Amino acid sequence: MSCINGKTYLDRINRLHNNVWINGAKITGNLSEHPAFKGVMKSQAMLYDMQHEKAFQDILTFKSPSTGDNVGTSYLEPKTKEDLAKRRKSFQVWAHQNVGMMGRSPDYMNTVVMTFAACAKLFGDKQYTENMRNFYTHCRENDLSLTHTFIQPQVNRSALYFENASDAIAARVIEENKDGLVIHGARLLATQGGMTDELLVFPTGAFHFDAAYAYAFSIPSNTPGLKFVCRESFDNGKSHYDHPLSSRFEEVDSVVLFDQVTVPWDRVFLNGSTDIASRLYTDSSFMPLQVHQVTSRNIIKTEFILGILQSLVDAIKVGEYQHIQEKITEVIVTLETLKALLTASEVHASIDQWGTMVPDRKPLMAAMNLFPRTYPRFIEIMQLIGASGLVSIPTEMDFQSEIGDELRHYLQSADRDGYEKVKLFRLAWDLSMSSFAGRQILYERFFFGDPVRFATGLYRDYDRSEYVKWVEEFLNRQK
Repeated sequence: MSCINGKTYLDRINRLHNNVWINGAKITGNLSEHPAFKGVMKSQAMLYDMQHEKAFQDILTFKSPSTGDNVGTSYLEPKTKEDLAKRRKSFQVWAHQNVGMMGRSPDYMNTVVMTFAACAKLFGDKQYTENMRNFYTHCRENDLSLTHTFIQPQVNRSALYFENASDAIAARVIEENKDGLVIHGARLLATQGGMTDELLVFPTGAFHFDAAYAYAFSIPSNTPGLKFVCRESFDNGKSHYDHPLSSRFEEVDSVVLFDQVTVPWDRVFLNGSTDIASRLYTDSSFMPLQVHQVTSRNIIKTEFILGILQSLVDAIKVGEYQHIQEKITEVIVTLETLKALLTASEVHASIDQWGTMVPDRKPLMAAMNLFPRTYPRFIEIMQLIGASGLVSIPTEMDFQSEIGDELRHYLQSADRDGYEKVKLFRLAWDLSMSSFAGRQILYERFFFGDPVRFATGLYRDYDRSEYVKWVEEFLNRQK
C-alpha cells in the first residue's frame, strides 16, 4: 500500500470510534466533525494530501523497499547524508504548511518508530526485536498515524516517592497471560490523543524502581479498555479570521487511561527489563534523530514568527526605532543560529553502531537547549511590538455588521485598512495572548522535558577534556 491521502486518514480515524472524552462527555459521532478536532484533523489531512502533489512527491515520499510503492519520507532510515537532507526537506515542507505549529505532525512519531526499528536489536529478546521491525514495516506500508505517551501522572515528584502496587496510579503491567500484557493505570501526555491510528507507549524513569513499568508497545487507539480524556479545546469553533492558528492547529492533549488493557504479544517491544529500558534512549540514536526533526520544524516556526513581527512593524511604521530593530534582530540571530546548528549536524553526520546515518549530536543538543529559552522571548517581543493593538481587535462579525465601514476607517494602519490590520493583529494575538498561545509557550518550554535537566545533560555529555588539556599546556609553556 502506498502513502495515504487526507480522505483516507479522516475515514480511517472515524471508523475506529476511539473512546475519546472531552468536556465530561464521550464523543459518539465522527471525530473529524467534532468542533474540538475538526480544524486540526483537516490540517493533518492536508499534510497527507501533499504526498500526492507532483510538486512535493519527490521530497515527501520514497520507494518502499518492500513493495516499490511511494511511502512517507519520515519513515526513511537514513543511510547517507543525502538521506538526512531529504528527511529535513520533507519535515520543512510539512512544517511550512502548518507554519510550525503542529508539534505532533505525523513525521515526529514516524521518526520515533523508524529510529527504534533501526536499532531493534537493542530490545534484547529476539521476538521483541522482530516485533519492533514488523511494526515499523506495518506503519510505513500503511502510512499509520501515531500518538505517544512517555510521561507518568504528577502525583508526588519527590525522589523517594513509590506507588503502592495494589493502588497504582501510573500505568503498569498487572498481569501476563497467553494473550499478552495487561496494563492498568494512567499515562500522560498524548498530544493528538484519539485522532491517530495507534498509541505508542515507551518507558519513563519509573522503571529504575519497578520492572512493572519497564515496558514498550503499540496498540490501536480503539483497543478495548483504552480511553483518552482530553483537556478543553482552544479551538472555539470560530472563523479563521478570529482564530487563525487555533482554528487550524489546536492539537488537543489528553490523559490516557488503561483499564486492564491487553497488549498482544506481537505488539510488545519490551517487558520487565529495567536494564534495557535504561539504555533505550542512551544507546540508540533516538535523541539526535528526533531533535533533527524538531529543529527542522522550529526553524520554520521561527521564520513565520519573524514574518509576523516584521508585518506588525510595517503596519504601524515603527521600524525606525532602534529598540524595535534590536528586538527583531534577536529573532534573526536565533533563526540563523538554528539553521547553522542544523546544517552542522548534517555536515558532521556519521554512521552509528546500527548502520544508520545519524546527525551530529552536539549541535543538535545546543539547538535543543536554545529554542525552549528563546521561544518565550519571541512571544514577549510580539507583545511589546503589538502593544495595545493586540487588544483592539474586533471580530469578523463586527466588520460584517452595520458598523463595519467605521471600523475599517478608524482601525486602519499605515499600510492597510482596518479589516486587514485587525486580521494581522488577530494572528499576532492568537500566537501571543490566546489560550492557544499559552499552551504553545508551555509546549515549547518542555518539549523534551525540563530545560534545566537538558542543560545538565549537555554539561555532562559534552567532552571538554581537549580544551582543558590545551589550557594546561599553555600554562606550562616555557617560551
